[in-house]
Amino acid sequence: MTLLEVRDLEVTYAGGAQAVRGVNLTLEAGQKLGVAGESGCGKSTLALALLRLLPVGTKVTGEILLNGEDVLKMKWGQVRAVRWAGASIVFQGAMHSLNAVHRIGDQIAEPILLHKKATQEGAKKKVAELLEHVGLPAARAAAYPHELSGGQRQRVMIAMALACDPELIIADEPTTALDVMIQAQILRLIEQLVAEQGLGLVMISHDLAVLSDTCDRLAVMYAGRVVEEGPSQQVYENALHPYAKALSAAFPTIGDPASRFAPRGLPGDPPDPSALPSGCTFHPRCPAALDVCASEDQVLRAGGEGRRAACVHVSPTGVPAQGVEAGSKTR
Repeated sequence: MTLLEVRDLEVTYAGGAQAVRGVNLTLEAGQKLGVAGESGCGKSTLALALLRLLPVGTKVTGEILLNGEDVLKMKWGQVRAVRWAGASIVFQGAMHSLNAVHRIGDQIAEPILLHKKATQEGAKKKVAELLEHVGLPAARAAAYPHELSGGQRQRVMIAMALACDPELIIADEPTTALDVMIQAQILRLIEQLVAEQGLGLVMISHDLAVLSDTCDRLAVMYAGRVVEEGPSQQVYENALHPYAKALSAAFPTIGDPASRFAPRGLPGDPPDPSALPSGCTFHPRCPAALDVCASEDQVLRAGGEGRRAACVHVSPTGVPAQGVEAGSKTR
């Protein structure tokens, strides 16, 4: 059963910057989808668009179907209900998302009282259950956000996301601000809760290693578009698009001194969304660009079973043409 389907999504901010361009994604119930890319590639804009959380004046076109209903066409009352009971979001910075002057128990209880129509006693009981479910003692409900560690605050955010029993969780860089040990704990917690409750998960990160370990499928974004999509381990270990390959190579390999002291990657930054280059938007940084890449845009094409990539080098067999390896220049 299809839980979420994004069709031809375009997002343009009031200043004219087109942050998301023609994105198509599908998520089945119980499936985990990772969305990867550098800062400025449109990942967080995509996440905010799914629940209509973008600033006033932003132009959004296309379709966002949640259980077959288009979120973009819903009335505000429906959207408010969907944001908790249908889908919820875990933001990157828990300290910025939590209200500093309210106890965390009251903040978790608020959507339960509003959307579940629970009594005060019922909401209090549910809060205790949620806190224990994410590995915090129920007594921490009386704490203020500043009294918790970063990892504990992130657990509170997860508890809030689960408060109204949603079918979809959107996690936008949920572990970026945490140390590696706490990061691993939070990732395992998210994975466990998604599996236990049969939730759909959209996880956003710049770290392909994290996404490949957590998610079933992976979509790599560049300049507002999906440039590669497929089974997460295949994309991480054998990327077809030069950009996805460079992202994978940017992280040093544990136990390999050569990769640690000479990490591979790409110079420069993603293009300004308001001044995109002609042709394939990646061609100015691409180590395998051809002359045609500067003039002709590339669309997603089949690259083997269950895989797609927007690159002139990709063949239907899923074998990149010679020259697509990061570091090789063909023009």
